Amino acid sequence: MQFKNIIGQPEVKEQLANMVQQNRLSHALLFLGKEGSGNLSLAMAFAQFIVCEKVNGKKAGDAGASLFDEQPTTNNQQPLTDSCGVCSACTKAAKLIHPDIHFSYPVITKKSGEKPISSDFITEWREFVDQQPYGNAFDWLQFISAENKQGNISAAECNEIIRKLNLKSFESEYKILIMWMPEFLGKEGNKLLKLIEEPPANTLFVLVAENEGQILPTILSRMQLVKIPALTDIDIEKGLESIQDIPKEKAKQIAAISEGNYREALQLLQHADDDWNALLREWLNTILKTGPAAQVKWIEEISKQGREKQKQFLRYFNHLLEKAIKLRTIDDRQLTTNDAETDFALRLNKICSLEQQDAIVTEIDKAAYHIERNANAKILFHALSIRLYHIISNNSLILVN
Repeated sequence: MQFKNIIGQPEVKEQLANMVQQNRLSHALLFLGKEGSGNLSLAMAFAQFIVCEKVNGKKAGDAGASLFDEQPTTNNQQPLTDSCGVCSACTKAAKLIHPDIHFSYPVITKKSGEKPISSDFITEWREFVDQQPYGNAFDWLQFISAENKQGNISAAECNEIIRKLNLKSFESEYKILIMWMPEFLGKEGNKLLKLIEEPPANTLFVLVAENEGQILPTILSRMQLVKIPALTDIDIEKGLESIQDIPKEKAKQIAAISEGNYREALQLLQHADDDWNALLREWLNTILKTGPAAQVKWIEEISKQGREKQKQFLRYFNHLLEKAIKLRTIDDRQLTTNDAETDFALRLNKICSLEQQDAIVTEIDKAAYHIERNANAKILFHALSIRLYHIISNNSLILVN
């Protein structure tokens, strides 16, 4: 995988390339980014950049400066910002078959009595990364049919890591371990402390995590942090347009409610044909104009949808409320676009005060929380409709306090 194939993150890509080019690399790095930020893809592109023969200018066994030198090497060549993608090392790294790039990730026991290790699932891992590079731990465990089993990075896996990294490198000058989701590593991870503190020559640990609070403190304290920010709406929009071939307007709508999470954007894409704007207009009309009979009919329809669709609909409503609040600071004459969302947001500003909009956001957030916990959809949307009616029509903010 190359940096150029990863959505957004230009500053992180530049930082990583500079760390290698200037020989300012720590032996242990923590790529920390929320779900859907692309932290795993960045780690794999980083590993490919390190082993790339064009970047290093040499193959395994050749003499040369280490990536971990105190002083950067000097040469007259223009610094490279990405792997070449065509040399033997890049080709193998892209297919996840480079013998000096090792992977560790949460797994389950394949057969009763056996100790689970990552290499037992390497074929599945390659398929998963190819199909779902922005997938999370739940996606992975579903991919390997874990069902209700709890994945973990076991003591046996730690022993396997120690064994692998104490071997000589096969082709590259460097040995790299990419550990995905170290949050699944318990106290058995202390087995790795000595190896992290005193690694064999030219050995690099790259931990890829989403929640630093769940990482073993003894390991966390030995890592150099590389922070991966959430993607911008523009990054996600461009990714959906170029990779998924989604029309610009639909990509913009999905990006706006994905909250910087490209995995979430891909999930939303499954309902890309749903017209959230029309559905929301219909709902508010039943609350404020057409009356209880139309409201009951609407609730019957929305309650037949799955939880994910209901959550996405509520998230879209919140997105429009946020847009409406932002538009309060803009003179109508300064508006450069007049799309359906802007029109809807302006209408919301006419019927709701800022305090009312804030109260509605609170109610929508509560509803989304209860949907995640299997609340009865009919009861939930009936109650929510009543509360919205009182907030909008009667300005009864006391209902939400």
